[in-house]
Amino acid sequence: MLNDPLRREAAELLRGAELRRAPVSPLAGLFAGIDTEDAYEIQLLNIRHRLAAGDRVTGHKVGLSSPVMQAMMGVEEPDYGHLLHSMELYEDTPVPTAAYCAPRVEVEIGFVLGADLPGEGCTVADVLAATERVVPALELIDSRIADWRITIADTIADNASSAGYVIGEGRAPRELDLKAVDATLTRGSDTLASGRSDAVLGDPAASVAWLARTVARFGVRLRKGHLILPGSCTRAVDVAAGRTYTADFTGLGPVSLSFI
Repeated sequence: MLNDPLRREAAELLRGAELRRAPVSPLAGLFAGIDTEDAYEIQLLNIRHRLAAGDRVTGHKVGLSSPVMQAMMGVEEPDYGHLLHSMELYEDTPVPTAAYCAPRVEVEIGFVLGADLPGEGCTVADVLAATERVVPALELIDSRIADWRITIADTIADNASSAGYVIGEGRAPRELDLKAVDATLTRGSDTLASGRSDAVLGDPAASVAWLARTVARFGVRLRKGHLILPGSCTRAVDVAAGRTYTADFTGLGPVSLSFI
């Protein structure tokens, strides 16, 4: 484990990398012995820094929600990060690629909460009861670690590689089979990726329940009005300026992001 001064140093490195759009080397090579507890503390240092500057938490995201990604990272459970007001993106406003280090998009089914979720003991039934609507979503991810050479400690410390998100209107969860939503990601006439919602822990609502239980250990609750992104239905795709990327979901419809 790292001491507090080293955690602050790591947080400052990541913060500077994001501000300057100049990725840094993997943290494991810079901070010997860094572990997941260190990484979450580093993440929180930078979230607190943003909140002190006037930003606000609008939700949370789950990463590494597929068995394949967990095996690749050598972990047995997902990780999580924070969504902030400054990360909100809009379909009618093009996103400048130069504002990011190495941007990619992921296809997700988002959960907009109409009530607070319980913490310990949160179940899928609790998630469905508290969800106001499920929404089509694209998450913009980015790595402040050079060339996406990330370990589990890197991605956690880097706020689970989160950078932005856009959502569509959506519908009530009872109107869908949340374990059987097909999703495709297209760029113009090209299909870039496809998948199904049960790629996310077998049920994206189970991912939200896992998150509620996990953050409760740190005294955090998932609140009414929050957006929860439970993990990607497809592989991540690099984005390029001048192109539009559209995620389309059976029963939910499309959502798009354009880049300049």
